[in-house]
Amino acid sequence: MLSARRLLPALLACAVAWAGLAPVAMSAPASHSHLVFLGTYTKNGSRGIYAARLDAATGALAAPSLVAETPDPAWITLSPDKKFLYAIHPSQAQATGYAVAVSPSATTLTPLPVTATAARTATANPPSHLAVDATGRALLAANYRDGFVAALSIAADGSLAAPHVTPHTGKGTDPKRQEAPHVHSVTLSPDNRFVAVCDLGLDRVYSYALDATAATLTPPATPFATTPAGFGPRHFKFSADGRFAYAITEMGGTIEAFRYNAATGALSPLQSISSLPADFAGLKWGAEVRLHPSGKFLYASNRTHDSLAVFAIAADTGRLTLTEIVASGGKTPRNFALTPDGQWLLCAHQDSPDLTTFRVDPATGRLTLASRQTAGPASVCVLFYD
Repeated sequence: MLSARRLLPALLACAVAWAGLAPVAMSAPASHSHLVFLGTYTKNGSRGIYAARLDAATGALAAPSLVAETPDPAWITLSPDKKFLYAIHPSQAQATGYAVAVSPSATTLTPLPVTATAARTATANPPSHLAVDATGRALLAANYRDGFVAALSIAADGSLAAPHVTPHTGKGTDPKRQEAPHVHSVTLSPDNRFVAVCDLGLDRVYSYALDATAATLTPPATPFATTPAGFGPRHFKFSADGRFAYAITEMGGTIEAFRYNAATGALSPLQSISSLPADFAGLKWGAEVRLHPSGKFLYASNRTHDSLAVFAIAADTGRLTLTEIVASGGKTPRNFALTPDGQWLLCAHQDSPDLTTFRVDPATGRLTLASRQTAGPASVCVLFYD
């Protein structure tokens, strides 16, 4: 069993460390705009977390500005009250974590003092994905390389306690990608009672019961659902009504739909549908899946195909119908997000600086390219603040 002392620094994740730990101010909100934070890999000129504003009328994105200097903040997430921002901090020499307070106007980020536990030397790999539960009392972390899921208590000041670690065991059918468990994401159910955990290495989506107060996870009677062998589930989303759920597979190039039992946390397979053209013969490399706020549409990104797939969701059955596949406007669309009102989709690209904005048709879900911002860093996570 891996000890909490060894794992805490690698699991501790937060928004941001930067030189001097001084408050960082952002530009004041423009009228009718959305604030978005961008997580990056710190290479090719990128230095950490960036912020930009998206014009709600035109979809134009202002040039991103650096708001937090920190290495490889590849995933970022907010607390439910938006007072704290958390990010992966992957330094192996000292994988420390810092809590950052977001001002009520969202114009200033202020780092909180580093705790003694956060300053310990890391001996484990960093997490790959984070989520904060609806009460704001538990941070969930998925560790891809070391194959475990963890839950950490969040104090009132945003700081993190020692983790409760649940390791996975076994292997999948692909000897190169599935030689061991690879926990890729953690997703809270709509009622905050369960956490869906995608394990790419085992072709399983686990369901854990969450005790947010104690920050602990417990497998229920039906602990997991399976995806097709060798497909590798990556990211996951629940429908807003809690009846259905969807996983994108990294190696299968599909969306796997499930029926969801909110009372027990059990998932049962419903449908498998490709997110790629029927004649595509290249490497399948799915990345992100998102649901439109209306619940009518599902979107998925295909990295090697450089595209976004759009699906219609049948309200009564939860089944998907492919509507279109459109060029993403850049290279390797790893992550994207929709504005809270569902009018715009912002797509970031891992291997090019392109940040593309698409107008969303409210009747069909179809996407129309509205703007392209090429002045920013290559981004791998998109997080709308408002």
